Amino acid sequence: MGLQLVQVNFKARDDSALGRFWAEALGWDVSSEGPCVTRVAPVGFVWPDPSAVSVDVVTVQDPATVRYRTHLDLATSSPAHQAELVARLKELGATPADVGQGDVPWTVLADPEGNVFCVLEPREIYRDTGPIAAVVVDCADPRAMAGFWREAIGWTVHEVSDDLARLRSAKGVGPYLEFLRASGGGTVWHRVHLDLLPYPGEDQAAEVARLEALGATLADIGQGDVPWKVLADPEGNEFCVLGPA
Repeated sequence: MGLQLVQVNFKARDDSALGRFWAEALGWDVSSEGPCVTRVAPVGFVWPDPSAVSVDVVTVQDPATVRYRTHLDLATSSPAHQAELVARLKELGATPADVGQGDVPWTVLADPEGNVFCVLEPREIYRDTGPIAAVVVDCADPRAMAGFWREAIGWTVHEVSDDLARLRSAKGVGPYLEFLRASGGGTVWHRVHLDLLPYPGEDQAAEVARLEALGATLADIGQGDVPWKVLADPEGNEFCVLGPA
């Protein structure tokens, strides 16, 4: 069965504070996974579950040098909900962000540590995703990225063009994974990345080898001797293959 996308990993100066922000933003629970690691997940959530992609916040010494290639899009159900959510997020410490978006119907914000995210206007496609509509990755070639990630995690491609690729769990639940064409390459360590988990009974080493055959490469970001494996996809976006659940 391969690998499942289980969480989005944020690097932070203060995992507890940033975890609390995202828990309040999403209406989810917050829990500690140990020193310097905070998990944010739906109330009553039993990890892992394809109905949601949880958020892991990890304290690191220097998370400041980044290129924001991956961000979250938040779903709303009405214009009033969008306005209310934006106002509440600002009260929690989010600030307006200008990434050159111009006059658009969505609102771009930055969380208290500067991670950019979007609060979308209501869209029918995201009506059943939960609070996270999509995990969005900037890239040069959405078609190629869709091909790699489809094989990597077995998600269904719902839309693909030269400018956008959209994938979702084959079970039709949870957020979308989207690849958006953008200029500029990934030349520095990224602050937000994806974590993948082998299904029960699957072998981590065999999955890493399979990913390498698809075009991934092993990556060294100073992780040292850890039970997970750090790789980069064909466009250099780091991600982790965790140990078996």
